[in-house]
Amino acid sequence: MQCEPHPESGATVDLSDPSLYLNRELSELAFHQRVLFEALDDRNPLLERVKFLAILTNNLDEFFMKRIGGLKQQIEAEVSELSPDGRTPREQWAASLETCREMFETQSACYHDAVHGLLGEAGIDILGHEDLTDRERASLRSYFETDVLPTLTPLTFDPAHPFPFISNLSLSLGVRTRREGEVPKFSRVKIPENRPRLVRIREEWTDRADGRERYVPLERVVAANLDLLFPNVEVLDHTTFRVTRNAEVRRNEDVAEGLIEMIEGVLRERRFATVVRLEVEAGTPEPVRDLLREQLDVDEREVFERPAPLDFRDLMRLVELDRPDLKLREWRPRLHPRLQPNGDDDDEERGLFEEVRRGDVLVHHPYHSFEGTVQHFFEAAAHDEDVLAIKATIYRTAHDSQVIESLIEAARNGKQVAVMVELKARFDEENNLRWVRRLEEEGIHVAYGTIGLKTHTKTALVVRDEPDGVQLYSHVGTGNYHSQTAKTYTDLGLLTADEDVGQDLTRLFNFFTGHSMHEEYRDLLVAPGNMRERFTALVRREAEHAAAGREARIVAKMNSLEDPAMVAELYRASMAGVDVDLVVRGICRLRPGLEGVSENVTVRSVVGRFLEHSRIFRFHDDGDPAYFIGSADWMTRNLDRRVEAVVPVEDPTLRGELDVVLETLLADNRKAWEMDADGNYEQVRPGDDPVVNTHEVLMSRAERHALAGDRSGFPHLER
Repeated sequence: MQCEPHPESGATVDLSDPSLYLNRELSELAFHQRVLFEALDDRNPLLERVKFLAILTNNLDEFFMKRIGGLKQQIEAEVSELSPDGRTPREQWAASLETCREMFETQSACYHDAVHGLLGEAGIDILGHEDLTDRERASLRSYFETDVLPTLTPLTFDPAHPFPFISNLSLSLGVRTRREGEVPKFSRVKIPENRPRLVRIREEWTDRADGRERYVPLERVVAANLDLLFPNVEVLDHTTFRVTRNAEVRRNEDVAEGLIEMIEGVLRERRFATVVRLEVEAGTPEPVRDLLREQLDVDEREVFERPAPLDFRDLMRLVELDRPDLKLREWRPRLHPRLQPNGDDDDEERGLFEEVRRGDVLVHHPYHSFEGTVQHFFEAAAHDEDVLAIKATIYRTAHDSQVIESLIEAARNGKQVAVMVELKARFDEENNLRWVRRLEEEGIHVAYGTIGLKTHTKTALVVRDEPDGVQLYSHVGTGNYHSQTAKTYTDLGLLTADEDVGQDLTRLFNFFTGHSMHEEYRDLLVAPGNMRERFTALVRREAEHAAAGREARIVAKMNSLEDPAMVAELYRASMAGVDVDLVVRGICRLRPGLEGVSENVTVRSVVGRFLEHSRIFRFHDDGDPAYFIGSADWMTRNLDRRVEAVVPVEDPTLRGELDVVLETLLADNRKAWEMDADGNYEQVRPGDDPVVNTHEVLMSRAERHALAGDRSGFPHLER
C-alpha cells in the first residue's frame, strides 16, 4: 500500500487504490473514439472525414490483433493478476469488445447516413451492382472475366475438403451452392488484394458523360458474377466476412538459434494464429454464421455484424483524388532555414556539419522537410570525405528508405558503418528482415536487436575527422527514420555536436554490438539504465519546490502515460502543489481533477490532420527549467523493457521553440480534447475566442519563417 498524507489536509491517500487508475485498453479505445469523431465532425472537409474512417479501421484492426489477442492469451493461460485499475483479463476483454461494438455501429452509420450521400453530392458515387446500366454491367462482367476471375480460387468445404484457411484481415465471400438433390455446400472466395478494391467505371464502359467518379466495390462485382465461378450449380446466397487473427505470437528468445530464426518463426505462426474477431455482413444467413463461428472457434461476443462494406481501409483511394475542394489545404514541408542548400554539393556537406557545430539545430516534422534535414544529414555523412564512421538505429523505415541507401553508399565510400535494426518492430519485421539482408550483402555490420529488449531509440552518430581532432555529430529524435511517416507524424529531432551527447551515443552503440550496457550517462536519459530514475527525480524536485512555496510546474507531452509508478509520482507532485499540464495523445491511466489527489493536473489530447508523435518534457525547476525530447513515453515497456534515449535541450533559442509547441498545444481550442476525473473526454470549443488549431498555427509559422529566412530556426509564439 502506498499511503501518502496530503500536505494541506493531512488526509491519507492510498496511491495503490485501483480507482485512481484508468484502464489501459479502454483508454486506448477512447483515443480511437477521438479519431472516429474526426470522421463525424462536419466541420472537416469531406475527404478528410473519409480518411479518418479508413484510419479508424486500421487502428482497430491493430487493436484487435495486439490488445485483444494479448488478453485472449491471458484468459487461456488463466492469468489471475489484476490490472492497476483492478480488472481481470476477461473483464478487460469483455469491456473492450462492447466498446468496439458501439464504435463499429457509429462508424457504419457515419458512412451510410452521412459520408456516402455527401460523396454522391460531390460527384463521387460508390455504387451497388444494381445501380448500373445494362451496358455498365456487361462491361464490368467482361472486366471480371479478364482481370479478376483468373485470380480467384474458390475453396469448398465438404467431407472431401477441410474448412479453408482464412488469412488475417482478408475480405472474403461466403457462398452457398447446391446441386439438384444434394445438400448445400459452403465455399470461401477470397477477394483478391492485388486488384483495385474500388473498381472505377471507365468512360468506355458507360454512356454517361457527366464527369462523375463512379466506383463499384470489387466484392460486389465478384458476387454479381458468381455464375462464372460456380457454373451448373444453384447459388443459394452469398455474404461478405472478414477475420482478424492474434498478432501476439511470441517465441522464447533464449532457445531460438538466433533472432532472425525467431522472427521468421513468429511471422509463420502469426499467419495461423487464433481468430480474435469475425466480422460478417448484416443479413448473413444463420447457417453460414453458425458455420463460421464453429470452424473459426470464436465466441459470440467476437462476432460483429455490420452493414457492408466491412473494410473501410480502401476508402483511402478516394482521398488520393484530385479534389482540393474536398480536402484540407495541401501542406508541403519547408526547408529548415539553417540547412538551406546553396547549390554546391561539396559545400553543402561541409556546410551542414559546420552549421551544426556552430549551434544545435532543432528540426520539427512535418513542418520541416525530412529530406532536407535528417535525410540530408545521412547523405552528407555518406559523401563527406572527412567522415570516418556512421552509426544508426532503425526501428521502422520506408520500403524505399533513402536513409538506408545513404548508409550503403557510405560503406561503399569507405566509411565504417554500423546499423542496429530492430527485428522485433511489430508489423515491420518482414521489411526490417529485408533491409538486414541488403545491409549485410554490402558488408555493413548489422546488429539485430537485444535479447529481452526492443531497441526503440531514434539515434544516429557521425564521426568526422577535423583539423582540431575527431568530432562527433549526433541526431536524437522522437520519430523513426521514415520518410513517409515524417509527412504525417509530428516529430522532433536534435542535431548536435555536443561532445557529451556524442560520447553517450558512443556508449549506447557499443552496447548494441557488445554485451554490456552502461547505467550512467553524461547527458542522455537512457532506458533501461538511468531514465526511470532521472525522470522520477525531476518530478520529485518539482514537488520539493512546491512544498517550499516556490513556483513549480511540469509540462509533458507524450503518446502514452501508462506506467503506474509515474502516475503515482505525478499524483504526489500535484498533492504537493505542482501544476502539471499533460498533453497525452492516446493512453492515459492518470485521472485529473480528483479532489485531494490531482486537482492541479490537466490532461488534454490533440487529434487532427497530423498524428501527434513527439515527446517533450519541461520541468520548471525554480526558474532554471530543464527540457528534454526523445523516443520514450511514460509506459512501463518504454522505461523498463525497451532501449530508449531522451536528450536534454540546452540552447535557449531551441528551448523557445519547444515552448512554442507546448504553448500552442495548450491553447488549442479546435482539435484539443480535455479529460475529466472520470476519464471522459470533451472537445474544446473556441466559443467567441479566436480559433487555435495547433497544426494550422505551426504550418503558418513554418511558412512565414521559411520565407523570412530567419536562421534562428523556428518562429516564436507572438505575445
